[in-house]
Amino acid sequence: MLLPGVRAAPVAIPHGTVDLIAENQSITPGRQCYLGLHFELERGWHIYWVNPGDSGQPPRAEWHLPAGLTIGEMEWPAPRRLGTAPIVDFGYDDAVTLLVPLRASAALPANQSAQLGAELKVLVCREICIPGKAQISMSFPVKPTPAVPEARTRELFASARKSLPRPLPADWKIGVSDSKDSFILAANFGRQITQATFFPLYESQIDNSARQKLTPEASGFELVLQKSDQLLKPIKKLKGVLELSHESYMIEAPVGNPKASTQKDGLGRPAR
Repeated sequence: MLLPGVRAAPVAIPHGTVDLIAENQSITPGRQCYLGLHFELERGWHIYWVNPGDSGQPPRAEWHLPAGLTIGEMEWPAPRRLGTAPIVDFGYDDAVTLLVPLRASAALPANQSAQLGAELKVLVCREICIPGKAQISMSFPVKPTPAVPEARTRELFASARKSLPRPLPADWKIGVSDSKDSFILAANFGRQITQATFFPLYESQIDNSARQKLTPEASGFELVLQKSDQLLKPIKKLKGVLELSHESYMIEAPVGNPKASTQKDGLGRPAR
């Protein structure tokens, strides 16, 4: 049996399992640590990104925590395009770990065990979609000394962080111009880009199944994104994940200015 504070036993969901894991062996008052929701799915089945695309819904957790502990915004790895036109979704197959920050108050009493739990709702799909629920929990020691990393979950957390979209480098420039039926994303990265895919953070902004037409340029690229027919009013910024070959970045590009503008770092998941 694994020790408390490392990982709970996997819980069955439709066509897979979910496992609550911890990066460290204990919680330290006044510090932040990370939990993870690690999904293992049967071949051909998938779950969804924060923007699921044309159908589906992302996993949702309702956490139950003792006083002194709070959960931050879930951190999502870059998704994959799933399905074919006219229905294209964004999500994950095989295995994925969703990172969850856990913040401990400085007033949290040490030398005890904190019982963490969550009610998880998840939609697992292939040709059909099956809703699932899971009760996950973990007993996590609270110690006054700095937490020790847990070797048995190290690779899962390292792999999850490697797949997270990064902030765009400060010297890269990006902007979006607004035409009648499309957004034209223009980038100046100081090098030619021959492969790019954009995943919108919010639904009903672009046509998910439409081909994203890429035009490589000497110092970057131009990417044409067809608007969604459900987009009913102009947007000020286009936010989402830009995937370049095997790299992915969070972008927040102003709409309307045909010239690229300086990208700000640390976007996270900003509010609309």
